[in-house]
Amino acid sequence: MIQGFWGRKVGMTQIFSEDNKVVPVTAVDVSGWFVSQIKTEEKDGYNAVQVAYVRNKYQDASFEMDWLKNKAKYFRWVREIPFTQIVDDVEVGQAFNFSSIVTEKETVDVVGTTKGCGFAGVMRKHNYAGGPKGHGSMFKRKPGSIGFMCATGKVIKGKGMPGHMGVKRRTTKSLKVVQIKPDDSLILIKGSMAGKSGSLVFVRKCG
Repeated sequence: MIQGFWGRKVGMTQIFSEDNKVVPVTAVDVSGWFVSQIKTEEKDGYNAVQVAYVRNKYQDASFEMDWLKNKAKYFRWVREIPFTQIVDDVEVGQAFNFSSIVTEKETVDVVGTTKGCGFAGVMRKHNYAGGPKGHGSMFKRKPGSIGFMCATGKVIKGKGMPGHMGVKRRTTKSLKVVQIKPDDSLILIKGSMAGKSGSLVFVRKCG
């Protein structure tokens, strides 16, 4: 049984519920994915369905089996989805069907990659307070003592320091599937999720 699927984050919007309340949702596009390979435990050592996302220049073209011979040319992403039981209704070359995995009002976990913020200081990256802000202070945004003069005589691993911020794998749990639009290949999930618009996300069942 397949427990999740890959999609592309479109962005956030809002819709109205049945009781006329505004619900913030994130739209996930699940179109353009095709089954490129089925891996089994007997042959590959584990069970998984390999799916591939067609590049934008080939989105309007009909899928051809010859594309699988050169995946780097025709596909932008190639990912795998593990499954626990033998999947009979999945064949190589067919469009990946997500409608049988999740339903409306079901809770899911969404795995994404956070936005990259480049090189950041400790006040932005670790929420440090910084130093005095008065005139003449040369300690406004510096980290302060890093613990070198303690008994160990070295900086302890994991100390918050300046450096690259973002591009981390993050999982947002227990999000509700508000609406599924099979004609548009869109899933509207309540709340926000990690990643910028156009980034890759993995939607899986809770638990």
